Amino acid sequence: MPQLDMNSEEFKNELVKTEKFTAKICESKGWVYGPNEDVNEGVIMGLARHKLLYGKRFCPCFMVEPDPVKEGKFKSIDDRICPCKPAIE
Repeated sequence: MPQLDMNSEEFKNELVKTEKFTAKICESKGWVYGPNEDVNEGVIMGLARHKLLYGKRFCPCFMVEPDPVKEGKFKSIDDRICPCKPAIE
């Protein structure tokens, strides 16, 4: 599994972008963050991590694996990219 320094400037910058992204999604859908700040932080950090490692904000609730069809690309179960279909529904 690829490694990422979560203290790096690269990660910190992506974290800021991801926080803005999630706020924009919440605003556009009329959503609010859940009451558990630790869960919110974990989801945002997971999205930022996946964006840096895999190039997409795959849902952090699911494993990401190499795409068997597209060499050098990755996918998650049902290719769940934030906001994923279950979240929208």
